[in-house]
Amino acid sequence: MTAYLDNSATTFLCANAKKEMINSIENCWGNPSSLHQAGIDADMLLRKARTTLSKALKCEADEVVFTSGGTEGNNLAIFGTAYANRRKGNRVITTKIEHPSVLNAFKRLEEEGFEVIYIGTDSSGHLDMVSLEAAVDEKTILVSVMAVNNEIGTVQPVEMLSGIVKRKNSPAIIHVDAVQAFGKLPLNPKKLGIDLMTVSSHKIHGPKGVGALFIKKGTKIRPVAVGGGQERDIRPGTEPMPAIAGFMGAVSELTVEKSLSKMTALRDSFASKLRNIEGVSINSPDDALPYIVNLSLKGLRSETVLNLLSDMEIYISSGSACAKGHKSHVLTAMGLSDDVIDSSLRVSLSRFTTEEELDCFIEGIRMAFKVIMKK
Repeated sequence: MTAYLDNSATTFLCANAKKEMINSIENCWGNPSSLHQAGIDADMLLRKARTTLSKALKCEADEVVFTSGGTEGNNLAIFGTAYANRRKGNRVITTKIEHPSVLNAFKRLEEEGFEVIYIGTDSSGHLDMVSLEAAVDEKTILVSVMAVNNEIGTVQPVEMLSGIVKRKNSPAIIHVDAVQAFGKLPLNPKKLGIDLMTVSSHKIHGPKGVGALFIKKGTKIRPVAVGGGQERDIRPGTEPMPAIAGFMGAVSELTVEKSLSKMTALRDSFASKLRNIEGVSINSPDDALPYIVNLSLKGLRSETVLNLLSDMEIYISSGSACAKGHKSHVLTAMGLSDDVIDSSLRVSLSRFTTEEELDCFIEGIRMAFKVIMKK
């Protein structure tokens, strides 16, 4: 059987996402900015989608700005905040294990003269909160921390960020990249004291090419593109209604708490089976999001195993799909050895993942040890 276990890279379209996309294409294909009936119908669908997402994030509808996905959302949050608040200070803070769309944005800010502080982690990927608090000062204008790491699944204590900023009497805006957390963990950015939160559609069985940025009312952010005024002039451009409709359909299918309980049990069973295989070590911490399991196979290189498993129709990754085979900066920041990093694999689940698929992977790595070690 085929076992697709690379859901942190992307997910297949769920039934409701497909249904809503087809409806948009066939019955609601107008431009939401047009004043005739076709435009009005499209605008009504856009409003419905925005309301659906706002309910999932427990925020107001006008605090949701649609984007093309997680990368654009992160760029808009980071550059938009830095440029809009530069007069208040020049220090921005992130971590060493962020997604490339965050790290590369901060590298650009560094080139432009901003003081960038990169916070490290312990050996399980948990953020050094003592160092983070020490770095925040009255000139810090942005703190950006991911909710869940996309390679190892570590859940960061983003609920602590607001208290740190307040204690340090800092003007810092708090941004959370929740691309891997949305739809999998309960999220309430307002309650958590978060100003900006990035989410994406194709990680929750919606289409690619669409995401959203939560922007708390009153948060000062400068658009990084100009156009015709769509999305409150924060992200202009004609809205891709089929994709937005599909995103809405995927969000409407979410059952976060129920799925989290199911996935925790499935992950625990999977991890128990992995630990019974000699040569397997699990890099993800015990309290990681159950949708992501990072492991290493002693003596085997990731690429070799990936190719063997792919031939068996078992699909996983060696880390972030955006890294394209480069050595993991996340595992490096955690201080893991080169041998562990070079043999690391990421198995990422969705709420549709079955025990049979995971058992296929188990048999696949047993086969990998037998076949590759003989060569």
